[in-house]
Amino acid sequence: MTRILAVAEQRDGALRKVSLEVVSAARRLADAMGGTVDVVVIGSGPVSGSDQLARFGADKVLTATHPDFALYQPDGYAATVAAAAQGAAVVLFAATATGRDLAPRVAARLGTGLATDVTALAVEGGKVIATRPVYAGKALARVRLDGTPAMATIRPNTIAATESPKAGTAENLPVPAFAARVKVTQVKAPATAALDVAEAPIVVSGGRGMKEPAHFALLEALAAALGNAAVGASRAVVDAGWRDHGAQVGQTGKTVSPNLYVAVGISGAIQHLAGMRTAKTIVAINRDKDAPIFKVADYGIVGDLFEIVPRLTAEVKKLRGEG
Repeated sequence: MTRILAVAEQRDGALRKVSLEVVSAARRLADAMGGTVDVVVIGSGPVSGSDQLARFGADKVLTATHPDFALYQPDGYAATVAAAAQGAAVVLFAATATGRDLAPRVAARLGTGLATDVTALAVEGGKVIATRPVYAGKALARVRLDGTPAMATIRPNTIAATESPKAGTAENLPVPAFAARVKVTQVKAPATAALDVAEAPIVVSGGRGMKEPAHFALLEALAAALGNAAVGASRAVVDAGWRDHGAQVGQTGKTVSPNLYVAVGISGAIQHLAGMRTAKTIVAINRDKDAPIFKVADYGIVGDLFEIVPRLTAEVKKLRGEG
């Protein structure tokens, strides 16, 4: 029977949301190929949320623990996943910072190819077909994965996490001996980042129209009023040093798919649209009525953001009984 291997990610001992997306993608492939899904979970101890994996399609959860795995350990992770991948037809990772480093290491160990930043997977003629953006998101390429195993990294927030309950038996996965040539000593998040833009249900993003970094206080106030919201930024803003790279939304930043995306002072270059166009509802605020962002927006406001955003924040507070 065809075996699909999904590599889950954890941070600080808790399963990351993107892991459910990777498992869901693996489940769909397994159903199309008449196979099963194994999920590898790596950590220094029990990983909170692992019990959810069966609900999203895992037939078997393989847990590998090692004292050095509290933080990402490139050599140890690669050795462990490569061992687990023996006999697998397909191996899937998330296209996160960790996945982008780990997947090539595993592919090199297994002597196979790798499709990166994939946004869709299908099975045609018994082969896995991956769809991935090229030319900075201006086109989509369909790639046939002929390697054994076929390997791909999946762009976060492009393949929905879908429940497909399975038995989800659990096993311990032995960790092979490895030489730790590289050691991650710290993972540091920006002090202001209460929520990761890639996982927040609401994202309020600013572009060059904000004029200066101090004006992002307007967006932070709106995000606070909306609640459970993260503040994002365009590449131009990040390149200018106004916001940390972790807040960047777009082709060279993070892909987001929130319930609500508010684009403020963002013109809508194709690279930015590639990172947020799958949002459920898009609201654009821009003084240029011809800005490309309005072509993908569900709601658009043409006007001065410095007048509109404070008024919008006040109305949100009023609706929430805070104003």
